[in-house]
This record gives sequence, structure tokens and C-alpha cells, in this order.
Amino acid sequence: MPPGSLPGGDRPGRQPSGGVPAIIRRRLAPFDTRLDVNSWIATAVVVAIAAIVRLVGLDEPKGKIFDEIYYATDAHNLLTRGFEWDEKNNTAAYVVHPPLGKWMIALGEWTFGYNEFGWRISAALVGTLSVLLLVRIGRRLFQSTVLGCAAGLLMALDGFHLVLSRTALLDIFLLFFMLAAFGALVLDRDARRRRWLRAIESGLDPSRPGRAGRPGFSLQGVPWWRLLAAVLLGCGTAVKWSALAFVLVFAVLVLFWEAGTRRSVGVRRPWRDTLLDEVGWLALCGGLLVVTYVATWSGWLFTEGGYFRNWRADEVPLIDPLKNLYEYHKAALNFHTGLTTSHVYQSWPWQWLLLGRPVAFYWSSSGPCGAESCAAEVLLLGTPLLWWSFLPALVAVIWLGVARRDWRAAAILLPVAAGLLPWFYYALDSRTMFYFYAAPALPFLVLAVVYVLGAIMSPVPSANGSAPTGSTVGTETGLDRRMIGSIFAGAYVLLVAMCFAYFYPIYVGQPIPYVDWSARMWLGGRWI
Repeated sequence: MPPGSLPGGDRPGRQPSGGVPAIIRRRLAPFDTRLDVNSWIATAVVVAIAAIVRLVGLDEPKGKIFDEIYYATDAHNLLTRGFEWDEKNNTAAYVVHPPLGKWMIALGEWTFGYNEFGWRISAALVGTLSVLLLVRIGRRLFQSTVLGCAAGLLMALDGFHLVLSRTALLDIFLLFFMLAAFGALVLDRDARRRRWLRAIESGLDPSRPGRAGRPGFSLQGVPWWRLLAAVLLGCGTAVKWSALAFVLVFAVLVLFWEAGTRRSVGVRRPWRDTLLDEVGWLALCGGLLVVTYVATWSGWLFTEGGYFRNWRADEVPLIDPLKNLYEYHKAALNFHTGLTTSHVYQSWPWQWLLLGRPVAFYWSSSGPCGAESCAAEVLLLGTPLLWWSFLPALVAVIWLGVARRDWRAAAILLPVAAGLLPWFYYALDSRTMFYFYAAPALPFLVLAVVYVLGAIMSPVPSANGSAPTGSTVGTETGLDRRMIGSIFAGAYVLLVAMCFAYFYPIYVGQPIPYVDWSARMWLGGRWI
């Protein structure tokens, strides 16, 4: 369902079964959880498109491109030793990123061998799965299969996401875990609201003070989806520490959603009760996150040769290894905060959404290409039409979110802020950073675009928040708006697909005539 419209046919004032006012029932259970076969067929089509463009020719270009020279090698050493190894100096390697992303790359190498397909397949599969997640999350957020599929298709046809999905780097895994954690929290929000609905149907009076006005404890009341989100956030942190910004933002979202639920059902002090009920669960989530993170270091902890592993002798089992791990993290943090070495492809965060400085992962002038002069490149570049839509979409989401008091606007904007704003702060210290640092924000930027498309397609909500009803003129106006909006949205997605197809050769390293490659350098030297 497009943003701005509400599900169901109930009008405020009707009293459905169970004694729950219709408007409260609609707020607590807005989504039909029954299996929709057609939505899964549509999802499968989008995911199939994503899989095809990510898997076909995955072993090209040959050799290790860009930072595969580090991560594919580290993954191989994790398989053989349990920790990273400096093959050049024949000693333990000092690396500054946690191991989980490299373990995931290693899984592909273990399955398919230490070759191009082996070290890239995990990224390709995780990239495809992230498209699947975005379709289902978009459908859940917007209550529309069409909009959910539009979100998945836009990300499937994004060059930035495609290149990261075909390269053995860490950022696609970070993107996946942040998106999966968000999806788990959306499901947690729905589950917690349904819990309140069941309690009210059973006779609970939320306006009563204390425990008498809150659902009692039960296994059904355990926020299982939230606990899963904590594990996924721990996994994301074990890929890159930049996931920590999402931990704070997602905790804020949970508290606001819980307080909003209590306000919707008539709790007298929604924020006080939220803190009393939920802080303990959030603390448990924090513990799960830490345990998950430390568990990903098991290869380093239970072997002896890793860097800093023997900083302190293992006189006290488990305690001393953890102290050594702590010292390792101190050294890595100092490295990150002091990294100011210039790089030809470094960029600043205010350039990322404008495509001011993409990253060349691979370049060759070899053919054949049917011309005297050839060019083959893998360029980390977002599909321009899509990426240049992000800034106006974010402005529109802010305006629509305030105007419509729509919780989905904050749910989209806050993860975008978590993925982008910290890098503006780090830029003050002239930290070396790259365009691919924007990866975990990408799904939420796509959701911002789809949110706006949904708003264009939907009728303007009436005062009570429902779609215009009660008159033939209003109905005709709504139908006209939906038709025009649908045409606009369909045309936009088609143009993005055409733009993606045009740039596809420089996303996958396909040899093309040099003149054709040059024609794709729209911003000249900034893209070279």
C-alpha cells in the first residue's frame, strides 16, 4: 500500500469483535500476515534478475582486483591457519577489520576453491539475498507488493551494489547485516503491536496504572525478532566497526516505536512505561551483540599465531586471550583514527550521493572489442539516474514524514543518517575514506526513493488519515492520481533500468571500444 494510505475498510467509530475500536485495531495490526503466493512469485522474479546479473561471468576479470588482494588472501589464510597471515614477511598479519566478512569470503573459497569464482561467490550470494530482503521489507513498510518489488529492482539494477556484489570486499556483507537487522526490527514492531492487540482483546485496560495496564510476561512476549536483530548487528560489527552507528539508531527506533504503541492504545505514561519495560530487553540485546562479536574472533582466540595473540601470556585461560584481544582493538582503533594517507580514489562524504569520485577496481586496455583501441574497466559507480535521485528523495521524505506524521519516514531517514553522517565528522580530521563506505546506507536511500514514488501514486490522505472516500469526484480524482503516479513510477524504474544497461559494461569489466568507454565518463576526470 502506498505511503499515506491506511489498510482495511473500517471507519473510525465501528466496534469490531473483541471490543477493540477499529482505529486502534488498524494501528496495532495494519498488515495482513497471511501467505500471499503472488507476492512471492513477484519477489522471485526480482531476485532472479539480481542473481543473473551478479552470477554471470563472476570469474571475470581474472586475478585479484582492487582490495581483493587483501581480503581474498586473508580469507584463504583464515581457512588454513585460523588467523590472517603476512605471506610476504612470513609473519602474523596486522589487520584492522574484524574477521567475519573474511570468513564469509573464505566459505566460498572452501566450497569452490581459491580462485576468482571462489572468493567472489559469497559476495554475489549475499548481494542477491539483500535484494530479497529489500523486496520483503519494502512490501512490509509500504504494504504494497508493487512498491516492495520496485525497491528490490532498483537495488538489483544499481551499479554500486552490483560491483560490490561481484567483488571480494567487506562492504556488501556490512550492507546485508544492517538491512537484515532493520528487517528484524520491523517484524519486532509488528509482533509487539499484535501482542498488545491480543491483550486488549482479552480484557486488558491499558489506561490502568502499573502492571495492571500492561501485558503480562510470556514466551510469546519475548521480543525474539529484536534479539535476532542484536545478533545480526553483532555480525555487522564483526565485519566493520562502522555498524556501531546503526546500533544506536536502531535502539532509538525501538524506543520510539514502543512508546508510539503505548500511546496508540491509551497508556497514561507511554515513555515511562516504555523505559521500564524495554530497557532490560535492550540491555540483553547489547549483551548478545557483544557475545556474537567476540565469537567471530574464535579463530584468533583459539590459536596461538595471530597478531597480538601473545601480547600477554595465557596464564589465566580465556581472560588473558580476551585482554590480548582488547589490546589488538586499541591498536586497530589508533590506526583508524590516524589514517590520513592520501589515495587517488579517496573521496569525501558530500561527494558520494553526487557520484563525485567513484573507484576504479580494474582497468585494462586489452581486447578484443572490435576496435583498434579498447577499454575494460570495473568502476564502482552507482547507476547515475538512481543516485542523483537520492538527495531530492530525502528532502521529500522529510517533508512528507512531517506533514503526514508517518513513522516510516523516520524509519528510513535515521538509518541513512547512521550510514552517512558519521563520515562527515571523520572528515574534519581529514580521514582517508572512500565511496564504498556509503554501502550500508544504500538500501535505505532506495527506500526513500520508493517512499516518494508511493506518495506520488497514492491519493492525498483525508483528515482522519484514510484515503478520500464518499464522493464520485473524490474517487475519480484518486483513480486518476494513482494512474498518473503509476505511469510516472513505472517510467522512472524503466529509465533507471536503461541507465544501468548503458553502464553495465564498465560495471563488469567487459571490453568495449575506447570511444564507447569515454562516452560513459559523464563527469570527465572525476570518473577517471
